[in-house]
Amino acid sequence: MSSLRVALLQMTACGSDQDANLRKGEAFCRRAQAMGADIALFPEMWNIGYTPYAGCPHEYRALGAERPDQQEARARWQAQAIGRDDPFVLRFRRLAKELRMAVALTYLERWPAAPRDTVSLIDRHGDIVLTYAKVHTCDFSLEAACTPGEDFPVCPLDAAHGSVNIGAMICYDREFPESARILMLNGAEIILTPNACPLEENRIGQFRARAFENMVGVAMANYAAPQENGHSVAFDGMAFNADGAGRNTLMIEADGREGVYLAGFDLDALRAYRDREVWGGAFRRPHRYDPLTSTGLARPFVRTNAAGERYDPATR
Repeated sequence: MSSLRVALLQMTACGSDQDANLRKGEAFCRRAQAMGADIALFPEMWNIGYTPYAGCPHEYRALGAERPDQQEARARWQAQAIGRDDPFVLRFRRLAKELRMAVALTYLERWPAAPRDTVSLIDRHGDIVLTYAKVHTCDFSLEAACTPGEDFPVCPLDAAHGSVNIGAMICYDREFPESARILMLNGAEIILTPNACPLEENRIGQFRARAFENMVGVAMANYAAPQENGHSVAFDGMAFNADGAGRNTLMIEADGREGVYLAGFDLDALRAYRDREVWGGAFRRPHRYDPLTSTGLARPFVRTNAAGERYDPATR
């Protein structure tokens, strides 16, 4: 049987202390490897623990009128960004090779204009095979200080039981069906999702839907309580048995506590399901979807910041 075991690393961060987060992340990766994981998945922006800066706004209408102290705090926050050649990333590359286990590592990535919210997939040989930057940055709060990503790449991952096509989306990305749909169209079989927000029934239901409508497996790692509320979760995307009977796609849902939660995807079953069923890309009608690529905004979705500037997604 071809399988893929994804370990959801549900942790609380050590604030923005990168060295402490490195040590804690390494310890959790070792636990995941001992449990037989093929991939260890981190929560969002692990190197700084998704720690906001002092005075960070939490809604769009508060943006655009920063005080000097807020500007200085934002600049200090952005300065915590690291490159892919940083010792933090290199340490996890060596660890992945040592453990013979892939690691989906998250960090605030240094970028020319402003940092990016990034996940890099390191394979079991220690090579970075995919880097994804969050496209749907939370422009109404902290991530207005980030550069959005530009695409949804997918790559083959050499795992212990064979190759599997992996894509990624980050937190708010999963609230837009286009994210998972593009990943599916790009060939993803499993979508990894680092997260940093409360996971309640609506967000979890939304995540289940992303798996169902695209016939993909999905796995999400969130911060444990009290930083967030945990509930890291995985769905296998196979909503019906071969005889047509419905089935529960939930594989695992954590409680709020720290821990390593393992989701084992049956890739043979998933591929057979995708070959026979009617969702995903089988019966799409993209020639009818022109409004999806429109950049225009109308009420009730227009947002204006404290400086009176109207939000325009096309400029991000």
